[in-house]
Amino acid sequence: MIVNVDLHIHSKYSGGTSKDMDIKNILKYSKLKGLDIVGTGDCLQKDYLEEIKEFKDRELILTTEVEDKDRVHHLIILPSIEKAEELRENFKKYSKNLNEGRPKVFLSGAEILEMVRDVDGLIGPAHAFTPWTSLYKSFDSIYQCYEKKPDFVELGLSADTDMADSIKELREFPFLTNSDAHSYYPHRLGREFNQFEIDSVGGLEENFEEIEEAIKKNKIVANYGLDPRLGKYHLTACSKCHTRFKLEDAKKYNWRCPKCKGIIKKGVLSRVEELSDGRVEHPPFRPPYYKIIPLAEIISLTYNKNVFSKFVQNLWERFIRSFKNEIEVLINRDIDELSKIDEKVAKTIELFRENKIYIYPGGGGEYGKISFVPQKVNYYKEEITLDRWLS
Repeated sequence: MIVNVDLHIHSKYSGGTSKDMDIKNILKYSKLKGLDIVGTGDCLQKDYLEEIKEFKDRELILTTEVEDKDRVHHLIILPSIEKAEELRENFKKYSKNLNEGRPKVFLSGAEILEMVRDVDGLIGPAHAFTPWTSLYKSFDSIYQCYEKKPDFVELGLSADTDMADSIKELREFPFLTNSDAHSYYPHRLGREFNQFEIDSVGGLEENFEEIEEAIKKNKIVANYGLDPRLGKYHLTACSKCHTRFKLEDAKKYNWRCPKCKGIIKKGVLSRVEELSDGRVEHPPFRPPYYKIIPLAEIISLTYNKNVFSKFVQNLWERFIRSFKNEIEVLINRDIDELSKIDEKVAKTIELFRENKIYIYPGGGGEYGKISFVPQKVNYYKEEITLDRWLS
């Protein structure tokens, strides 16, 4: 069977996360999104782990994210409650904040990898290219961080398969696309997900076995993710006023914005170009990468309404009541069927499927924006027209 899986989210115990991100809500809204299995996130947090135990036979898999001494974030997938408790115990003397959902562990990536392997878990870099806390922020090679081969690479919202496969050393790794959701809003949870081929969906331990085999035996059927230009770190940009910069100009101004004196953060696109060998080469096992836009954002664009407005949320719910989940609406249903709910939104979904939605690319912490008309990027002292379709 083919299942939709989001392996990286956060609970209410992580900073900057909705207080409503408990297991009950995560399960409820992941089903509405169209996810068959969802990562728990934050499974090393003691109180949250107790909550997880009450739902261990549901469509969950144990996951957590930790930060190492070099400010690299790692996504960890664990096989059982007992192994999560064991890893938590092993981390205790190296961490001062294990009761934070996303703890900092004062170990190297290589040391964390060994400790995860000791409890039979899986590990790989989270959002591998982002400019604050990632593998390629701190290192030029994945092996400088881990010393040996990790299990996967998570691309992050600002990168896609084409970008990652322009880097020679990454062509041997499975890629994961996950939401890193901090709330259960429909444009956050499941905004990126993986399709795996597995035998069945079960509880925590059964799901780990299935996902482990899928990752290790190249049974990833597809990666679904945002167009990387929608990610908030795609272009090099000021983290305060969000002015976009060409890489050479950012270096010229010593990474300080001449407009507002804010810090300029190197974009994922610029970082990938630094690491690239100049060609995109997909290995034979690489699945397709399909670009998606959350339904709530499509409704927001169609009616020029705030994505958090009652109008948008109510219309989103009408689509979900009719077609069971968001993925079904975005990808599978005929436009004529969708038009019975709302003709204008159905037309926008048709444009999305035909790659006729424009994007103003994100940068410096500001998400990209979708549009019906061509966009100009406001680089410092220069505007460049973007005439590429979403593709």
